[in-house]
Amino acid sequence: MAPSAPPPPPPARRLVALALALALAALVSPASAARKIPASVTPISRDLYRPRRFIVFQSFGQHGRELITSELALSLLYILTEKRKIAGVDLSSFEKILEHLVIKVVPIENFNGRKRVEAGEICDRRNGRGVDLNRNWSVDWGKKEKDYNPFEEDPGTAPFSEPEAQIMQELSKSFKPHIWVNVHSGMEALFMPYDHKNTTPDGAPSHLMRSVLENVNHRNFQDSCLVGSGGGAVGYLAHGTTTDYLYDIAKVPMPFTFEIYGDEKASTDDCFKMFNPVDKITFDRVINKWCMAFLILFEEGLRTLPDDQVVSQGALDNWVPMGGEILERNMDQKSGGENGKLEGLDLGMQELKTYFRLFMLSTFLLMFMFCSRISKNRSRDSDEQSTA
Repeated sequence: MAPSAPPPPPPARRLVALALALALAALVSPASAARKIPASVTPISRDLYRPRRFIVFQSFGQHGRELITSELALSLLYILTEKRKIAGVDLSSFEKILEHLVIKVVPIENFNGRKRVEAGEICDRRNGRGVDLNRNWSVDWGKKEKDYNPFEEDPGTAPFSEPEAQIMQELSKSFKPHIWVNVHSGMEALFMPYDHKNTTPDGAPSHLMRSVLENVNHRNFQDSCLVGSGGGAVGYLAHGTTTDYLYDIAKVPMPFTFEIYGDEKASTDDCFKMFNPVDKITFDRVINKWCMAFLILFEEGLRTLPDDQVVSQGALDNWVPMGGEILERNMDQKSGGENGKLEGLDLGMQELKTYFRLFMLSTFLLMFMFCSRISKNRSRDSDEQSTA
């Protein structure tokens, strides 16, 4: 009797879609093992598979002090590439959904800000130049509320003055996602536009977004999360945010902000505890619950978004390397004597160049490893068939 065939490698198209995200994930330390979540709490449907592509973009680590968000990014990538399971949850039904997804992940949007936190500035949410990246986008930019705190909410010298925001704007144009999720910590909530006013958008798109969030909340959190507009539910208005730009300007059908953890009992002086779990049990619970939330989000989005919106989105050949056009444009303008126009890039230019060289090298190495694995498995299958 011939030995049973080894399990097949992950589908090639999934590896291609996730290679860039995995290269970025090398910047983050691995998360801990999973706690058990009852499968009955978070069932995944098997009957919504349609021949279409659903594009999802996820950004983590926009604020330096919210370290848990990048840990979630890495754990989610491990699950998507079958390197890790969620204990007690059968994910086999999700395999078919993956065939219809294209996912792009930025595990640490604010790399310099994270370095400042790791160096001891644990309350800092800003980037390396002292700007809040979630106030540096153009919708209602620069407006200050009565309780404005420049240490917390410095919007920069102009919309998109910061290289990180410019890069993310380029990605929104080239990738054209159906869902964009900006992941934060500080509380537990599922937010939709708007952040700069106490209201949600009008009409059917707003109803679709709320329906998706309410279903995720019900299925995964038993209706315990806050759901609604950021400006209406969080308790303060925020101007120049990523989510509002993506909805109003970039026309992303479903831009969301997820707040994945917050310790309301923590002292305001203990920022690490306020924004990040400090014990393993809580850490594992947060990671598992929110990984599952994303899997359900993918399914709910695929089920809810009208077919005509999916078809109308851009093709994958419109992708651009992360930051590539920004770097080239800056160099061209410098050679033309227009140094002042992109002052926001000058300080970080050399670091960005090094980062993207490493990024492309990591991507190549990952693809080589994946292709080698596929080739070895095919050779093994051929040998077994010949000896059977």
